[in-house]
Amino acid sequence: MSDSYKGIFPIAITPFDAQYEIDDHSQLALINYLIDCGVHGIAIFGNASEGYALSESEKARLMPLIINEVHGRVPVFVSTGHTGTHVAVQISKAAEAAGADGLMILPPYFLKPSAEDLFGYYKAISDTVSIPIMIQDAPLLTGVNIGAAQMARMAKECANVRYTKVEAPPTTIKVTEVKQACGDTLTIFGGLNGHFFLEELQRGARGTMPGSDLMPMFVNIWNLYEAGQHQEARAEFNRHLPLIRYELQPGLGVSAMKHNLKAAGIIKHIAVRPPTRSLDGIALEELQQILMDTAASRARQLT
Repeated sequence: MSDSYKGIFPIAITPFDAQYEIDDHSQLALINYLIDCGVHGIAIFGNASEGYALSESEKARLMPLIINEVHGRVPVFVSTGHTGTHVAVQISKAAEAAGADGLMILPPYFLKPSAEDLFGYYKAISDTVSIPIMIQDAPLLTGVNIGAAQMARMAKECANVRYTKVEAPPTTIKVTEVKQACGDTLTIFGGLNGHFFLEELQRGARGTMPGSDLMPMFVNIWNLYEAGQHQEARAEFNRHLPLIRYELQPGLGVSAMKHNLKAAGIIKHIAVRPPTRSLDGIALEELQQILMDTAASRARQLT
């Protein structure tokens, strides 16, 4: 499969049942739903997947299950970052062996790495795999800042570092910095649930990696933007911005995504694993109001 990836790569949520065990049936139903929506790829075990709440044995079981279900219809990126370089290398090799098309890799963050430590981490992974690597630049989560110049060095000296997911606010400025430093050696994706999707595209990003529940909207915006219909793309984005914003709440947005996916009949349960928080009664009312406002805005557009 080509590694010239671009477009909408949702972070697939991990459905749990009422006992907080992984619901395989809902997981596979979600994967097929995402593909049917027209996404250009899928990422698993990211933050919106509650990857931090999954054991390595659960990931090892889910990975081939999901990759086999996808069956080459779209590329699958697997999140394989770890706080230790040796373990990150082993997990990354296992993901490639399971059929991953790419790796999305957070930097080590428990012991804050020096610039050389950080370079060595990505270089060690790059040297042991043959699939593309995406640097996940998420300092709000990790506390590790990855500068544009450092990314440019990685792209030059690490054979398989080919992508970066910019989640370092202000993301618009960071996208410009990375684009200027790296040119076409790194393909830039946005994150943070697509919060600044259009601005990032205008500055050189070639895709975004949001949560799982707004795929028809994100795919539509991508198609409009790629067709040069920028005003229409912005109108569609602005209509959904309140929900995008609401779902960006750390530790809470995933619960909103699961409520929406359950309401759409995609998954069976809304359970999230603690310490991920569930929407309380007031939050559910807020979510419903946002959904009603979005539907009303859509209806006005069509009349």
